[in-house]
Amino acid sequence: MENTHFFLGEQHTANERRTWAVIALCLAMMVLEIGGGLIFGSVALVADGLHMSTHAGALLIAAAAYTYARRHVHDPRFAWGTGKLGDLAGFTSALILAMIAVLIAVEAFQHLRNPGVIDFAEAIPIAVLGLVVNIASAFLLGGDHHHGGHDHHDDHEHDHDHHDHHDHHDHHDHAHHAHHGRDNNMRAAFVHVIADAAVSVLVIAALLLARQFGWMWLDPLAGIVGAVVIASWALTLIRDTGAVLLDMNPDPHLATRMRRMVEQQGDTVADLHLWRIGPGHLGAVLCVASGQGSTVQLYRDRLAGLGKLSHVTIEIIPGV
Repeated sequence: MENTHFFLGEQHTANERRTWAVIALCLAMMVLEIGGGLIFGSVALVADGLHMSTHAGALLIAAAAYTYARRHVHDPRFAWGTGKLGDLAGFTSALILAMIAVLIAVEAFQHLRNPGVIDFAEAIPIAVLGLVVNIASAFLLGGDHHHGGHDHHDDHEHDHDHHDHHDHHDHHDHAHHAHHGRDNNMRAAFVHVIADAAVSVLVIAALLLARQFGWMWLDPLAGIVGAVVIASWALTLIRDTGAVLLDMNPDPHLATRMRRMVEQQGDTVADLHLWRIGPGHLGAVLCVASGQGSTVQLYRDRLAGLGKLSHVTIEIIPGV
């Protein structure tokens, strides 16, 4: 049996290019903002430039994960390939997002207690510039709508593992596959960009209202709301990526279907493990109790309609 474990997402290379492009954009804006701030004596512009550097640093985690996973995809030291490296990067990015949310909240509460003087003529254009950069970044990343993934066939393990036209997938099955087919590395990068954009929108609205009506408390309030939104997205990412890293069953409905497909003639599934080994790729280990002298190929044929199973290991033990 072929031992190649290629479990990268189908958009891996494209996502890698997109992420490096966004990093280049952020670094360019960082240089312009810090340089412009030093030349024109704008402390706020320099501060925003430094913020852009942390933005680029967080995205660097995603880009490095893509590059490392691609370069080591055939490294035999990785028992199940490098498909989950993106989930590790996504988990790390989510932790950074959570810390950013805490820092924003702390600063916002401090400003709420001791409102300072806001230079609207400088602050508003910088907030607008930040929003433009984040929109451009989101456009370069391509959004998260295409990262649900499609069914992957295992060309390396068993060529017969293709879609069965008679195997009808219900809505629940599609929903689960869209979930475990996500590229969590790109998802984390995209959430980071969108979170920054959301805060920029809140800040711009708060600054405009504060300038118009003198409601200085709106600026820190916008920061608190932004922190809550970012924290919520970060916790969702931590939950989803953590589940992959801990090999939780990504699709209980699929596991039930596998049991039904194998237990057709009195056989019994004594043990079944299902986990995600990469975006759109699932691995499975089955222990089947059979008293009919069945072969491994028989059970592979029964599971052939489940194209999302990229690696299946089957053990047969004597049945009762």
